[in-house]
Amino acid sequence: MFEQTFKNIDDILHKDAGCGSELDYVEQTSWILFLKYLDDLERDRTTASELTGKTYTPIIDKDFQWTVWAMPKKKKAGSELVELDHHNALTGDDLTDFVNNKLFPYLKKFKLSAESADTIEYKIGEIFSELKNRIQSGYNLREVINRIDELRFRTYAEKHEMSHLYEDKIKNMGNAGRNGGEYYTPRPLITTIVKVVAPKIGDKIYDGAVGSAGFLCEAFDYLKNSKSLSTKETEILQKRTFYGKEKKSLAYIIGIMNMILHGVEAPNIIHTNTLAENLADIQEKDRYDVVLANPPFGGKERAEVQQNFPIKTGETASLFLQHFIKILKAGGKAGVVIKNTFLSNTDNATVAIRKTLLENCNLHTVLDLPGGTFTGAGVKTVVLFFEKGKPTQKVWFYQLNLDRNLGKTNPLNENDLAEFVALQKTFADSENSWTVNIKDIDQSTFDLSVKNPNKKEEVTLRQPQAILEEMKALDEESAEILNSILELI
Repeated sequence: MFEQTFKNIDDILHKDAGCGSELDYVEQTSWILFLKYLDDLERDRTTASELTGKTYTPIIDKDFQWTVWAMPKKKKAGSELVELDHHNALTGDDLTDFVNNKLFPYLKKFKLSAESADTIEYKIGEIFSELKNRIQSGYNLREVINRIDELRFRTYAEKHEMSHLYEDKIKNMGNAGRNGGEYYTPRPLITTIVKVVAPKIGDKIYDGAVGSAGFLCEAFDYLKNSKSLSTKETEILQKRTFYGKEKKSLAYIIGIMNMILHGVEAPNIIHTNTLAENLADIQEKDRYDVVLANPPFGGKERAEVQQNFPIKTGETASLFLQHFIKILKAGGKAGVVIKNTFLSNTDNATVAIRKTLLENCNLHTVLDLPGGTFTGAGVKTVVLFFEKGKPTQKVWFYQLNLDRNLGKTNPLNENDLAEFVALQKTFADSENSWTVNIKDIDQSTFDLSVKNPNKKEEVTLRQPQAILEEMKALDEESAEILNSILELI
């Protein structure tokens, strides 16, 4: 039922002039979902208070409650069942006017009035300060509200199903252009990274490039299911375990919504540019036990941002790596996805960061992933697993060799990574894994290129026809460039 509801909502938004892509669909579905979730949360809190003889004061004032502006209901004639009260339910221009000019301004104010940033009140204010209603037709908005009202967030099973569907929507954004893919790291890869890093209850877990919060959601599920939790441990997981920072508004909103659907009521995610923080200002109280992240790569940071780092570089991922090393506590553990060229690039900045990593941390494991792991992105990536506080002596490499090409219709799955997880426990050598002694690598470049000594390089001769076709394509490309130059003269 939930899945069909989401499909119906997408169909409605597809018709609306204000929503142009899957990214818009997710954003607009998110704020309405959030308000429905909030209504269910308020009802649960009211019921819990009544059972203990207390009075619950709602977060949201009456005029702005879901059951008043979005879904006023009345009893069906001659029945105990309720239905939408069409006489009092806003629609068309009346609805968009209320949402844009009254509801959003009211909800924005929560950011100023909330007691602290780790409350649901603050998250309400922050979310509604970051976005706007893009649904232009009040009739389409009414239809979406009606559909979302069908959804329930009351039981664990309902929230669990909803979180999976929401993850699917985030995944679909990877095919939607506008860099949608940067919001989604394949879930089997995240699950594997969390298993290997193995956080424990009481750890403070951090992702400084939080995106859709996949790492924090997976770590929450991992810890929640690790044992039978006491009330105190449940509270620690809810309030003092997961921390994130995100620069982009849409990703920030999706990350918060994703964590809420997974069961974290008021996620500690801040909307900020992590790289704007000066590394010299990070103190012991700011540090974390665990870092799990897939920072954006290929980005170019401005000179003033680079000034925050001891090793200056425009490459976003290299700056994030410096940030992660610095913000880890001594003895802290990390699993970080990065472009595989980080292991071999010879520019001064990359060499210096590799040296810093090896001298300050034990880089014990490198997982080499095949192309196509990230749908829609052709780059090859590796996962660095390291612990801060001791220099690296040996690095265990594992090269994931699959007998199929990865892609949209054939994505990575957990079984693909099962051998890696099993062998990594003892750093065992195999056809796909080997160990490199740091004393044996070039001490001037600290080159850590993935070179599997167990794999014989196969020399394949290209067919003459393929060579001729490539030459023809290059000739055509050269002719186009020459014509462009001639046109400019």
